[in-house]
Amino acid sequence: MLFHVVPLDDWLLAPDRPYAPRTLAEDGFIPCTDDEKLALAVADSRFRDAVGPVMALMIDERRLDARVCWEPAPRIHGRVNRSAVAGMLEVRRDAEGRAVELALWS
Repeated sequence: MLFHVVPLDDWLLAPDRPYAPRTLAEDGFIPCTDDEKLALAVADSRFRDAVGPVMALMIDERRLDARVCWEPAPRIHGRVNRSAVAGMLEVRRDAEGRAVELALWS
């Protein structure tokens, strides 16, 4: 399972199209991790000041249409077909915005 951390509003921006964050256009890939602790670290460093919920998308690499390269962390080189997202975990944050845990989102 791959994890990609994203503000919920960004994920919901175009729900009828494959997911393509700004990093795909800027860097040519979508950064991911295969570890929940690293996903929390990403959320803490990049999204501490985010307004609204922050999510960790749970991406099933076997269902992806795009290619994944491990350089050394996983990077998705292309858009994420939404059918490859097996679920989402909410990044729970403390009063200062620090990521403290991942929890099932419903």
